[in-house]
Amino acid sequence: MIVCNCNAIRERDVRHAARQGYCDPLSAYKALGCRPRCGQCIPYAREVIEDARASD
Repeated sequence: MIVCNCNAIRERDVRHAARQGYCDPLSAYKALGCRPRCGQCIPYAREVIEDARASD
């Protein structure tokens, strides 16, 4: 599933960043080599990160 349409970031990419220790959307996006543009994805990215970190 796509988390960020502006950057074409997939949920699996955000989960992977979260498992590597990035605990918020801004740092996760930076680790993926981009930054949020319109910002509509931030709440969902935050949920994905929280879920991934809780699963570990």
